[in-house]
Amino acid sequence: MTQQPRIIKKYPNRRLYDTETSSYITLADVKKLVLENIEFKVEDAKTHEDLTRSILLQIILEEESAGAPMFSSDMLSQIIRFYGNAMQGMMGNYLEKNIQTFIEIQKRLQDQSRQIYGENPMLGADAWSEFVKMQGPAIQGLMGRYLEQSANAFMEMQQQLQQQTRNLFSGFPFSNFPAGAPGQSGEARTADSSRTEERKPESEERKSKG
Repeated sequence: MTQQPRIIKKYPNRRLYDTETSSYITLADVKKLVLENIEFKVEDAKTHEDLTRSILLQIILEEESAGAPMFSSDMLSQIIRFYGNAMQGMMGNYLEKNIQTFIEIQKRLQDQSRQIYGENPMLGADAWSEFVKMQGPAIQGLMGRYLEQSANAFMEMQQQLQQQTRNLFSGFPFSNFPAGAPGQSGEARTADSSRTEERKPESEERKSKG
């Protein structure tokens, strides 16, 4: 049986009410639920509108303003520019999949850390920090290779999109998409045109001789 998410109600006075504990909670308490992987849903107390994303964004804003931000101003600007862009949906999926991959890498490192230090809770945080420091160069190399593969895959996808665009618009009289056979590149069409021009004088010469 699938467990229902924990319901947290948000009232007009902005207070959050945890229906499971029958008590008011703060954003810090909601953050704790996130860290403990407890599934929850925040909804408007009157309209029952889902406000979960709004609350999570508030938590991110507080964390980013706390002095140890994860996102640079340039990165945030780049993300904002994707809103309303044709690639917005693809960008969201791209970021989500990359975060999932990073989480998998982190989990594997934690498993290796447990093999070295065991399950001793007294060693938990300190041992993990030490292990990450020791594995720093290896982690950077791993992430570098992953990002390179990701960039190559993106470039390949971009080339495929460009080819599909040429095929789609090749039958239209657009200046950037000269008419020609579907799948024929602009360079190939230019070469064909040049050969045609070269043959013209020869045909005209035959006519003059006739």
